[in-house]
Amino acid sequence: MAFAELLDQVGSKGRFQLLQMVALVVPIMWVTTHNMLDNFSGAVPDHRCWASLLDNSTAQAGVPGTLGPEALLTISIPLSPHQGPHQCHRFRHPQWQLLDLNVTAANWSEADTEPCMDGWVYDRTTFTSTIVTQWDLVCDNQALKPMAQSIYLSGILVGAAVCGYTADRFGRKLLLTWSYLQLAAAGTAAAFAPTFPLYCLLRFLVAFAVAGVMMNTATLLMEWTSTSARAWTMILNALGFSFGQCLMAAIAYGVRDWAMLQLVVSTPFFLSFLYSWWLAESARWLLSTGRVAQGLRELQRVANINGKRAAGEALTMEGLLSAMREEQSEGQAPVSMAALFCTPGLCQRTCISTLCWFAFGFTFYGLALDLQALGSNIFLLQVFIGLTDIPAKLGTLLLLGRLGRRPTQVLSLLLAGLCILANTMVPHEMEALRSALAVLALSGVGAAFACATVYIGELFPTVLRMTAGGLGQMAARIGAILGPLVRLLGIYNPVVPLLVYGTVPVLIGLIALLLPETLNLPLPDTIQDLQSQ
Repeated sequence: MAFAELLDQVGSKGRFQLLQMVALVVPIMWVTTHNMLDNFSGAVPDHRCWASLLDNSTAQAGVPGTLGPEALLTISIPLSPHQGPHQCHRFRHPQWQLLDLNVTAANWSEADTEPCMDGWVYDRTTFTSTIVTQWDLVCDNQALKPMAQSIYLSGILVGAAVCGYTADRFGRKLLLTWSYLQLAAAGTAAAFAPTFPLYCLLRFLVAFAVAGVMMNTATLLMEWTSTSARAWTMILNALGFSFGQCLMAAIAYGVRDWAMLQLVVSTPFFLSFLYSWWLAESARWLLSTGRVAQGLRELQRVANINGKRAAGEALTMEGLLSAMREEQSEGQAPVSMAALFCTPGLCQRTCISTLCWFAFGFTFYGLALDLQALGSNIFLLQVFIGLTDIPAKLGTLLLLGRLGRRPTQVLSLLLAGLCILANTMVPHEMEALRSALAVLALSGVGAAFACATVYIGELFPTVLRMTAGGLGQMAARIGAILGPLVRLLGIYNPVVPLLVYGTVPVLIGLIALLLPETLNLPLPDTIQDLQSQ
């Protein structure tokens, strides 16, 4: 393949690739903090209604005798079905009869209670402030919190749809630079949002930019790397997400105010925006779309950074035109998204790879909700998710080189699904076994994601790679939105959600057997390259 030879000539595993890896993967860690941010900035603390006898010193002064806080709580706030203070109702008037030891705590009627007319009092032991305490997203307004998360996930969905096609038309670097700036600006502005609707809008814009960063980072890394180092590169990129989850826990542990936390995870992208101008545009994309002069400049620049100045100076416009004539003839007219579904061979690849991404998003968010039942505190839980992801992705790297792409994709999805299905048969009393199966399933999901990031880049030609990646990201986000909704099926039987979460990856894993193997094959630049493989 012509471009593979050109890349080897200027250096495909040199200083430039190392610097590019650091420059692109560090922002991926910070992007992950935004994906996980709702676990902390949207945490729901314990709360109860504001009550005058409890929270008004003037009213307390008029209380006869010396009643302690527990007694005042008893006569001011009714018990919930879980035998704790009710979070959404208070007594209209103090129920003094409840202080009588011979009177049961249930000796009151619904007519004696009212909603929290004067607001809520929140437990600020863990977090000094969250968006829940900022805008009282509890009781009748509790549905607004998951709505904010759905709006964020929808932003990534829309961003994936737009950014994939846009990057194939206008370039990877340009869109990546803009995404850094949009993420920094919208994220910073969200910390100062005066209203909840404006906060949701700004988070939507953040998510839109997050999709642009994730997709263009992976594509730039892949298109500047040799075939032999491609799997290593993409696994290191995937590990950025794992370390980002641990980073999120560390930052949230030190910053307990939601607005300050929002600022801390957003402002680093201003730095990413500034140094992104140093990044090189994908020469593979430039040559495939007919921008030969710019492609030559980028190749010569990379040769200089890699210490191969002579090789770079030996490159000429005539040589590139001769070597890339096939790509030039193909790249004169942009290829539309319809080619993914209308071209023989591409349609099957598009549908199955999109299903694999859907299975990842759907299953991951299902497991994330189930992990909260382990009983760990929220900070340890986040670290736990990140740490289990690391060995899974490193193991995937070994399997990709030995078993190949297709078997690794199939086995990782089957592992995740079968572990979840096995959990449906484990009694709740056997918590250790249930936790072990959940960890194993999570490892399978992480392996499936790592494999998909490598596989999808090798299945599609350069002129359609970002568009196909955008479809994959869209499918993953649709799965992420639908995954938590499946939990509602638990009202019929607690086992039903686990059956759904387990069946989806198993079925899609079996369907993935129909994909072609791409191990050690050069990246196709055009549709003709792909059809000739």
